[in-house]
Formats: sequence, C-alpha cells, structure tokens
Amino acid sequence: MAKITLDGQVYDVDAGENLLKTCLSLGLDLPYFCWHPALGSVGACRQCAVVQYKDASDSKGRLVMACMTPVTDGLRAELEAPEAREFRASVIEFLMTSHPHDCPVCEEGGECHLQDMTVMTGHTVRHYRGRKRTHRNQYLGPFLNHEMNRCIACYRCVRYYRDYAGGQDLDVFAIRNDVYFGRFEDGVLENEFSGNLAEVCPTGVFTDKTFSAHYVRKWDLRYAPSVCAHCAVGCNTSPGERLGVLRRIINRYHGEVNGYFLCDRGRFGYGFVNGEERIRQPSLRGEPVSIEAAVAHLAGLASGRTIGIGSPRASLEANFALRALVGAENFYAGLSRAEAELVAAILDVLRRWPIRLPTVREVERADAVLVLGEDATSTAPRLALALRQAVRNQALELAQELKIPGWLDAAVREAAQGAKSPLFLASPAATRLDEVAEAVYRGAPEDIARLGFAVAHCLSPEAPGVPDLAGEDARLAETIAAALASARRPLIVSGTGCQSLEIIQAAANVALALAKRNPERSAPADAPDQSPPSAGLTETMKPVDLCYLVPECNTLGLALMDGRSVGDVFAAVQEGAADTVVVLENDLYRRADAVAVDHFLGQVKHLAVIEHTFNATAEQAELLLPSGTFAETEGTLVSLEGRAQRFYSVMPPAGEARDNWRWPAA
Repeated sequence: MAKITLDGQVYDVDAGENLLKTCLSLGLDLPYFCWHPALGSVGACRQCAVVQYKDASDSKGRLVMACMTPVTDGLRAELEAPEAREFRASVIEFLMTSHPHDCPVCEEGGECHLQDMTVMTGHTVRHYRGRKRTHRNQYLGPFLNHEMNRCIACYRCVRYYRDYAGGQDLDVFAIRNDVYFGRFEDGVLENEFSGNLAEVCPTGVFTDKTFSAHYVRKWDLRYAPSVCAHCAVGCNTSPGERLGVLRRIINRYHGEVNGYFLCDRGRFGYGFVNGEERIRQPSLRGEPVSIEAAVAHLAGLASGRTIGIGSPRASLEANFALRALVGAENFYAGLSRAEAELVAAILDVLRRWPIRLPTVREVERADAVLVLGEDATSTAPRLALALRQAVRNQALELAQELKIPGWLDAAVREAAQGAKSPLFLASPAATRLDEVAEAVYRGAPEDIARLGFAVAHCLSPEAPGVPDLAGEDARLAETIAAALASARRPLIVSGTGCQSLEIIQAAANVALALAKRNPERSAPADAPDQSPPSAGLTETMKPVDLCYLVPECNTLGLALMDGRSVGDVFAAVQEGAADTVVVLENDLYRRADAVAVDHFLGQVKHLAVIEHTFNATAEQAELLLPSGTFAETEGTLVSLEGRAQRFYSVMPPAGEARDNWRWPAA
C-alpha cells in the first residue's frame, strides 16, 4: 500500500499502478484517450496531464502524464492545478482541429468517449477556422464501418489489433502530420476479434456495421445481462433490443472470463434471432394451431411411452423441464455417440484426477502451455485470445527484473525483444496460434495422442512409455516436458476437437505426471495406465491446470444431467421402449448419420419438436412448438470451466413462441 496526496486529499492506494488508473479507481475525473486497462500505457494522447511535486517543499511542480507515472508512497500531485487544466484543454483543442462536427449523425453519439472527455475538459467553443484534413474511408468487411475523419490518433486500434489480438492487416501509415489508421488496401479484416475495434476506439472511427442496418440511438435500446451461446467459454454479453428487434450485442465485463473483449462470432452472430427462418407459430401436421391446442396435444403425447431428447445449446432449466415431463429414465442428452463418449471421459477426469479448471483470466497467466489436438481459435476463440496473452508472460517477467512496470506497454515490449513464454501446439492442421508457438507438431489424432503420452512419460517414469517413437518426436516430447516441469503455472489444453478419446487421456496423463513431480506431496504407489485412475488417487497431489474444450454452450451442463447419446435413443426405440419422441432444440441430423436418423424417424409414431429456427428435424415434426432464442428466454448455462451462469431475456419471444422450458412444463 502507499499513501498519496491528490489535490490536498490523502488516499491509501495500491503501489505500483499508474497514476491515471489509480485516479479513476478513486472516482476522480481525469481525461484520457490512449490508455486502456487491457492495453497498458504509451502516453500517446498527452491528455491526462497533472502537476506532480517532488516533495513537500516543492511549490512549483512539473507537468507529467498520469498514465506514465507510477504510484509510489508519498506521491503528491494536483489534478486541478491551473497549468494542468490549461494544458489538457489545449491538447484536446489540438486533437479536435480536424474533427468533423457530425455528433448528431455519428453512430457513436451518446456513448462517445471523445464527447465525454471534451465536456470534462471544458472545450465547448472551437477557435480553429482553417481547412480541415480529410481522409478516404475504407471497406473493412461486413462487420465494421470506417470513418477515418473522426480519428484523434490515440493508437488504441492498432495497439489492440496488432499487439493484443495478433492481427497483421491493420496498421498506422503516416507522413508528416498526416496519420492514417487502416489497411494497406480495402478488404475484409482478417482477425477473428476485429469487432472489438468498435468498442476500443474512443471515437466513431470504427462502428458496428450490423448495428447500422437497424440503427437506433443508444438510449433507446433496452439491455439485459446474457451469456454468449456460440461456444462453451461463457463470455458475458449485453444484447440490445428495440421494438422487438435484437439490434446488437456488446461486451459485458467479467474479470474472470471475457474481460473487455468478445470474438466476432459472439458479437455479430445474432442474425438468426431476427431471421426469416424463425418458427413463430405452433403447428400440428403442418397446420397452424393455437397455443392451448398445442399444449394439450403435447400433454396427450407425453402420457404414453415417450422419450425426450435434450440439447447442449438449451439451458439447464429447459433440459430439466423435458426430463421432468418424460421421466429421468426416458431422458437422453442428445449428443452424438462420439461426443457423449468423449465428454463422459472428460467428466471422469475432472471428477477424480488431480485437475484444476482454470478461468480464462488464469489461462492468461500461464507461463508454459501445451495444446493437444485442438484449434482453440475455432472451438473457443476467447480462450485462444487468452493464450496469446500467456505467450507474453516471459516478457513481463523480464521487464519485472528490469524494474519496468507491466503496464508500461511500449517499454515492456522493447525490453523483451521478442521473448515469449513457451506455447506448444499439436494439431492435425494449421491454426491461427501457430505464429506465436515455440513449436508446432502436425499429425493424425493417434500421433498427437502418442506425443502426449510421451510427454507424460518424460515427466514421470511411472507413466506408460510410448514404443517406436520417432527420434524427432521424442526430442520434442523432452522439450515440452522440460518446459512444463520448469514452469510455475503450466497449463494443458485439450478437448473434443479431434474426436479422439486417446487425446483426452493423453492430456490427463500429462497433468497427472506434472502433479506427481511435486516432492512435497506423496503420489499413489500404483502407476496409472492410459485410462483414468481409480477413485482416491488424487487426494494427496497438487492439482494441475487442465482446460478441456467442448463444442457447445451447455455441453458440460447437459452431460452432468445425462450422458446417453442419440445412438442410445435409436437403440431404445428399436427395442420398442417408446413410440413418441420429444426433441428440444436439437437437430438430430447433426448428431448422427442421415440414413440412421431417417430410419429412426420412420420408427417413431409421434415426433414433437421444440425449436426456434427451422432445421431438418423440425421440418419432419408432427407437432412443432416455437421457442425463444437466448435473447428471448432465460436460464443457466455451464461453461467449459464448470461455471454456471444465468442469462436473462431482453425481449419477449417472437410471435407465439414461448420460453423453451415452458412447453414441457405447461
């Protein structure tokens, strides 16, 4: 802790942070543009000037930038000193000389950081009457508008896009005092996190193009806390609605999960909510019916021999309501046979092995990472962004040794000289993380599993060996094992991406071998094989961070309720266990071979489907019941880290649709 004096008031604060962040955390108004809590400080905008005094006898002081000033015990500064206020006012006036007077038509109006800072500094009258600099805007793809004339050269966009998200196709171009932020030529932004530019930019240079298609002012939108339904990470979001139309989705800060950023899939993948393929009215044998008639018919069907098929993209409440309707013994998870087997193995490992599920924030702190058989950028994009930050941890450690604060971004990158924490990738095909990896291994799932088992054997001789391993692969296994063994916060990432049970087991064996290396803990005497160990094996070992990626937003939650697959449903119907099936938001054609599904549906006498969007299964339903999407209902989802999170409806369901859990609970 440190005692500092700001404008004559003494505060107890955390030492080591920069003065701007400290002032903002204390609720003190200090303007800024270039600083961002996730990007650190570079002192580009010169807007957060304060007067700092050397000691108690210093009455003159000197102007410093708060974002570049570390907080130390005894620091004394004035935010409201006349010279500081005058300097800040002059800076923002210079920044605004070429800024257009288009606030009434700018899509950033109402939530513009530039507007807030301009008012804060008292810059309400413009004295500049010369010709303004203008730029040609670029086409950046279907997600973002580009209005370069509004730029104030804060550099947030390129710092985020290039340094944080790893994008290579957006940069800054300058000649004399003419600065341009964009691409070398028009084209679609390639990075899968480009949509965050709309939130990172403090002005209206980058705005949400999908929002522009049905734009309303921000104060006319209604928001609700929600959870992204597009993968299993569980990013927190805020959907915005107006007049029954979902207009946009923005990030909702969660310090342990998504932080300040979303992937483009989570930000822009809401079009189906307003889509023409929505099911808006219940129907019986293709003919519209009333809600009352639909409920009565469903109740009649459920009174007989009925099986319920759940969904990993529906909430726990909806799946539970269906299970309560048909009975626990007649409820099936609705996963594919392969996926059900893999998720069951994952749950067994998580329950009984020395495993700890890290948060996304903790993934960022890992100092050595092994990814086995997963393309995290496709399966769990926000976690892939966290892995990019984990690669920087060695640079931060080097900076700490040189007594450079971690928030001093440019200095840290200069001191590091490209040093990276080790990231090892083993996958069948190229991934977007290859460019930051220390070593990349390409192979079939069986080869990747063998590499994982070899790493485990290098870490612990008790782990089973791998015969006939190629010399190059053996050396790579030794390198990976050495990096994981020497790390303070090692992390293993795997999952269902390769549809390989052996890869799941190999990742668990690596974690177990790491846990056994702790000399302060006693490991069980019996050596494990390539299958999960017996109960009680992990009681005396320190857990190791292991992150298993699963494909859908509630895969883990559904598997905790029931582990039986659609293959088990097919077998039950084949044996005559039921003649009626109720499907909850699940397209069976995505879970099994089309021929097998057709044969199964041919054996079913009655098929009821609860769904919000037409798909191949819904089109064959005798009774079709329209449900609400994630924006129109509420419930609980369990993320890949086992975190149960509630989401809430921002608008009522479209047409005669109902909450998905209401149909079976009626």
